[in-house]
Amino acid sequence: MAEQNVNKTETAGNRQPVAVKRSDLPLHCPTDKTLLWNSHPRVYLPIETTGKARCPYCGTDYQLVD
Repeated sequence: MAEQNVNKTETAGNRQPVAVKRSDLPLHCPTDKTLLWNSHPRVYLPIETTGKARCPYCGTDYQLVD
């Protein structure tokens, strides 16, 4: 019997955080690289204090790397 390929849905819990540099601040989601069809209202995320932020709309995690 052949092995079946199962597509797993990616959730916010199993994705790697998006790396953000200080030169990319202020951080907003969606970023400028996000395609229009996959967009939501822009929200600015405070990442400077903790080094981490999560978008309340799509659940994308961001991490400050420098």
